[in-house]
Amino acid sequence: MPELVLPTTSVMTSFLEAMDEFVAEGAENSQTAAWIDVNAPGWQDPERFATFVEAVKADALLDSPRPDWHVPCTTLWWVDGHDYLGRIAIRHVLNDFLLDVGGHIGYDVRPTRRREGHATAMLRAALPWALALGIDPALVTCDDDNVGSIRVIEACGGVLEDVRGLKRRYWVPTT
Repeated sequence: MPELVLPTTSVMTSFLEAMDEFVAEGAENSQTAAWIDVNAPGWQDPERFATFVEAVKADALLDSPRPDWHVPCTTLWWVDGHDYLGRIAIRHVLNDFLLDVGGHIGYDVRPTRRREGHATAMLRAALPWALALGIDPALVTCDDDNVGSIRVIEACGGVLEDVRGLKRRYWVPTT
């Protein structure tokens, strides 16, 4: 049964296979795409992968170094045993960009495991984590033409506030 976990080296093989799927798809403008740009191919080495995992977990800490435009972020991986299925990021606070475009929560599911209900289950499972961080409601955004994400967000109780440019902005209760 899939579950949200903190990033772990136990899914390294499956994680790297998923990253190859995102590369083949042409992933861009996401946390996953940024991970690929910065870390591949070095993370094929188990020690470098372990360093990457620790860095992802450390991003949740207030005192971790980060670019000025980044905020503390808890990243969780959606896994089934040793199979990496996707990731979800919970941004602890909103800066101007996140308020307008990115939101509190962003997620993606590996391409070969889409349309299986993982995104909805993952977002539902992440809402208590967001509440524990003091977030209620959570802003979740998606592209205006992303029918799959619109359905996921609405299935989790998202209420559309508005559409800004190409982004739909929803408030999702975490309680």
